[in-house]
Amino acid sequence: MAQDKPVTLAAIIGAHGITGEVRLKLFGEGVDSLRRFRAFNDSALTLVKLKDDGKGGAIARFAEVTDRTAAEALRGTALTVPRSALPDLPEGEYYHADLLGLAAVSDEGEALGMVIAVENFGAGDVVEIQRPNGKKFMVPMRAEAVPEWNGERLVVTAAFAAD
Repeated sequence: MAQDKPVTLAAIIGAHGITGEVRLKLFGEGVDSLRRFRAFNDSALTLVKLKDDGKGGAIARFAEVTDRTAAEALRGTALTVPRSALPDLPEGEYYHADLLGLAAVSDEGEALGMVIAVENFGAGDVVEIQRPNGKKFMVPMRAEAVPEWNGERLVVTAAFAAD
C-alpha cells in the first residue's frame, strides 16, 4: 500500500474577510479531523487558526497567507496530508484513499479491474470499479458484496460483478 500518497482532507473554496483567512469545504469528519495537523501540502501551508463556520465547513488562517488577494489565489486548492500521518483505524474500517487504485477480483478469482472511486450517496459507501475494457460498475461496500479487502486487492462477490 502506498502509505505516503497524499490524502485530501479539505479544499479552499474562497477568501474570508480581508486579512487572509480562507473558507474550507471539509471532506473528513469535520473540523476536528483537521485540528490534529499543522502542515498541509508538503508543508507549503502552515495552519495557524481554525474554526467551525457553523455550516459544515471551516474558516482557516495559514501563516503563508497574509491578505485577501493571496487567499483568493488559493481558491480550489486541496489541503493534503501524507496517508502515513492519518491515525490507524479499527478492524473493518478504511480510508477512501486506501481503496483507490486497488485491483478488484471476484470471489471466484476473476480479475474485474481497478477501484477508481468511492462515493457515498447517503446509504453507505459504494466503490466504482473500472474494467480493463473501460466499462464501469458500482458495488456497495457491504460484507455481502465485498467480503474482504486488504492493501493489495478488493474481493467482490461474483453476483455483484455486473457486466
